[in-house]
Amino acid sequence: MNKFDGILICTDLDGTLLRNDKSVSKENLDAIEYFKAEGGMFTIVTGRMPVTATDICSTVKPNVPIGCINGGGVFDHRTNEFLWMASLDSSALELVEAVDKNMPGIGIQVNTAEKVYFCKYNQAMVNFRKEINMPDLRCHYTEVNEPIAKIIFTEDDEKILFNLIELLNNHPKAKNFDFIRSQRTLYELLPKGVTKGTSLAKLTEILGIDISKTVAVGDFDNDVELIRCAGVGYAVSNACDAAKAVADRITVSNEEHAIAKVIDDIDSGKLVF
Repeated sequence: MNKFDGILICTDLDGTLLRNDKSVSKENLDAIEYFKAEGGMFTIVTGRMPVTATDICSTVKPNVPIGCINGGGVFDHRTNEFLWMASLDSSALELVEAVDKNMPGIGIQVNTAEKVYFCKYNQAMVNFRKEINMPDLRCHYTEVNEPIAKIIFTEDDEKILFNLIELLNNHPKAKNFDFIRSQRTLYELLPKGVTKGTSLAKLTEILGIDISKTVAVGDFDNDVELIRCAGVGYAVSNACDAAKAVADRITVSNEEHAIAKVIDDIDSGKLVF
């Protein structure tokens, strides 16, 4: 029997596994390979679409499917197929239209299973497209014909972003959807009941493992339910207050090889299942 049989570690990317320069440290990579070699299951649970997570998957090589779309999908990157995905009801476009009409400076991005549409640009959206390195695929949000996985609004000015949040929360159909702030400049519209914790639960069902033997690591608002739902939830030391509040443990920062530290906790017996 291998040392880490039956244990699943799932990590957020930005601010957690990734350093501030978006790289993965050698310490993290070596620890992940050791963990997998000893029978552990390792994956990522990210807000990104599979198409924007390709590079990181080729770097860290998860050995089980990944959670994606802020909990709205479970994707097998090895076979390039969704094992499960939630879609937005078409009435979500009514909220988008309200934003477009009342706050015309907000950036709008529509994500489907395979494509990322840049429907309206502002500076925050320009920066975000550079960050995720996606083609400049443009389309009006009413012209998207595929099922929509999520919609992202972007804004650099936090005061304006809070006004956007208030506008969406006060929309008559807001109760039919969930919302999450996934980065400082991003606010996302998601199917009702979808969080990163949702994809963790779906993944454990698919793998046939006990959720009590899962470890989750995160840093931001969209990681709160992932941390809460896991058997053991970690927040990195650079995490937001909400993530730290629900975490079972606080570990080192994303600049200090946090995933390697979590694996060492298990290896050394500091964390026992």
